[in-house]
Amino acid sequence: MPSDHALLVRAVLDEYGELASRGMSRYLEGLRFPELAGLLADYPSRGGRLLRASLCIASARAFGASVREAIQSAISLELMHNAFLVHDDVEDESEERRGRPALHVLHGVPIAINAGDGLAVMSLEPLIHNRLILGPRLAFRVFGEAQRMACEAIEGQTLELKWRDENHVELRAEDYLRMVLKKTCWYTTIYPCRVGALIGSRDTLELDHFVRFGFFLGAAFQIQDDLLNLTGDHRRYGKELLGDIREGKRTLMLIHLLRVAPDAIRRRLRQLLALPRRERGDEQVRWIRRVMDENGSIDYARQTANALAGAAAFEFKGAFARAGASRDRDFIEALPYWMLERA
Repeated sequence: MPSDHALLVRAVLDEYGELASRGMSRYLEGLRFPELAGLLADYPSRGGRLLRASLCIASARAFGASVREAIQSAISLELMHNAFLVHDDVEDESEERRGRPALHVLHGVPIAINAGDGLAVMSLEPLIHNRLILGPRLAFRVFGEAQRMACEAIEGQTLELKWRDENHVELRAEDYLRMVLKKTCWYTTIYPCRVGALIGSRDTLELDHFVRFGFFLGAAFQIQDDLLNLTGDHRRYGKELLGDIREGKRTLMLIHLLRVAPDAIRRRLRQLLALPRRERGDEQVRWIRRVMDENGSIDYARQTANALAGAAAFEFKGAFARAGASRDRDFIEALPYWMLERA
């Protein structure tokens, strides 16, 4: 039975996610080229939690804004998120996204890259429209936050791709968390909280308070997502199970395994990780998954995710101290617990 935390989070995600989804559709339907509009609408039409948009709206409302004042920033963020997904799937050679073949599998790499570029460009339009709702000064501040968020995410992706390309095998948990801070946390949790608080407070809050909360929350989210790639139900997970192992991603579990496993296992891991993705077969992937269990790497990641979620719950109190009691504040406070419960 879902917990009270899960019920609240699901209700808010459904409500705000629907608003953001409809907003994205309006922008995409306004494109003059039907062929392009269909490609750009593919990933957004497949659903998803729309966590980022919901967190942006909830943070803004918790500090006194209306949905109307927050919705353009939320729509922009989701369009950018889908652009990142299209490009990530190409870079990772992923086969599935949200239960269907990835865009580059359906249409080829050049068309998928162009669609990702289109979504990234489209994400600017709602931010431009913000000036009519928030006024030019505050809209420009939001735009600056969005630019920083995009740069942080790209830097994080650069780290992850470099680790795989150069077959780095001496990484530490601190390296992983630095990468996740940039790649995941800034655009999944830090930016939505910061820009929501910026809008809701009319730029009267110190936004750096939201970096620690967003980091702990986003890192717990990413580790749990990595765990679900190993242990989740394929129909509910929506992506290729064990795909992170096949792609050679330096998840926290793999980094732990490379540090604690016996020498013979580490030598074989280095050899397998040096292979191109297509040469890591099912047998090798299942072997890596098994030795993760045998060497405590799965349990280690679960414990780390729990600790990070606990830290997020603690940091929430300071970050949202000036937010009055509300359903939106309760939703944000429930997120660290929901992160660990989702499957």
